Amino acid sequence: MVYAPDHRHYYDADSHIMELPDFLRAYADPDIRDEIPLVDYTASIVTDEEVAEIVSQGNRHSDEHREAQIALGDDLIAESKEIQGLGAFDSGDRTTAMDLLGFQKQLVFATHSVVTPFHPSSNYPLRLKYGGARAHNRHMAAFCADDDRLMGVGVVSLDDPGSAVDELEWAIDAGLEAIWVPHRAPIDSSPGHVDLEPFWARLAEAGVPFVIHVGGAPLHASKAWSNNGRAKTRDWMGGGENVRTKDAMLMHQNPEAFISMLIADGVFHRHPGLRGAAVELGAGWVPEMLRRLDSVARIFGRVDENMRFDRKPSEQLTEQMGFTPFPHEDVARLIGESNEDLYLFSSDYPHIEGGRDPIGKFEGHMASTSLDAQTKFFSENFLRLWPDARVGPGGSGRATPQTAA
Repeated sequence: MVYAPDHRHYYDADSHIMELPDFLRAYADPDIRDEIPLVDYTASIVTDEEVAEIVSQGNRHSDEHREAQIALGDDLIAESKEIQGLGAFDSGDRTTAMDLLGFQKQLVFATHSVVTPFHPSSNYPLRLKYGGARAHNRHMAAFCADDDRLMGVGVVSLDDPGSAVDELEWAIDAGLEAIWVPHRAPIDSSPGHVDLEPFWARLAEAGVPFVIHVGGAPLHASKAWSNNGRAKTRDWMGGGENVRTKDAMLMHQNPEAFISMLIADGVFHRHPGLRGAAVELGAGWVPEMLRRLDSVARIFGRVDENMRFDRKPSEQLTEQMGFTPFPHEDVARLIGESNEDLYLFSSDYPHIEGGRDPIGKFEGHMASTSLDAQTKFFSENFLRLWPDARVGPGGSGRATPQTAA
């Protein structure tokens, strides 16, 4: 039994590896290996006991656990979550999971290992920041190497432009199919700074999209906003380490600022071949951002030459970007307030935030939209950004299962 219905294609713009503690160290250069921190699950719903048990079994699930997960069949996505998920850290198991999920392609992101390569401090050593990125990218390339349905996402910090270009070249040569950059200002500069022009130009030339994703910038609201003299609130899963109420209200601000700066500095305008996606950051903020950017360009373009374009900002982003709504967001409403070319399906497998039935959720929201709009959401908008990912002649037919031996 396969989760994804067979009446259309499903291209998944968000899934994850649940890294084991040595995820970076095992692939780091020998001269920095001992300085690379172990992947830490302290700020996670995964317990130390769960991780320790998997490590004690040789970095694998028990045969009994794997068999129970496989027996879930098309309920896999509803029940197989976090580090206990089938294929959460084992690439062979991930192939089996993909057979059960039935997605044509799936972007694969890290979960906890980006702390080292994305460290925001100017005092953090560049050799660890970019050495950590190289370790991550080696491991991600290896994880996705044996199943062409898995599209590995590399990581590159923008804090040092020269090092960023060097790591980008390595990631492209390694076959990684998207580059995750932190959606914060690089140290003391805009992401559209002239020194980063070679980075954006190389992405455009290579046809490799950049992505921004939750975890690429500070998640929580500043301590001042949260200090109201009352007891701390819990996050939506009952703990304290994930998104809390005030975080959810503000988490769109960093990605919106990052994208707006790329527009204001003319990055999309100068590089019409550049593609990108904002993933697991919601999309309810997108229609208003498009309206605001168009308004700013119209008004301030009179005096700011950088804001004079032959395409409106909304047109640039519609043609060059995609956005993944959360499962609770009404995609039909977002389309009505903007357009049907902007939004991408995602499952977030095996993260619990993806829900028990993301296809059902999104199809429910889109019941009143056209079949063309639904096809764009579940496949064609993804393929606009990653055209080489198309499966089957003309996009028809399902991906060939590649069950591990």
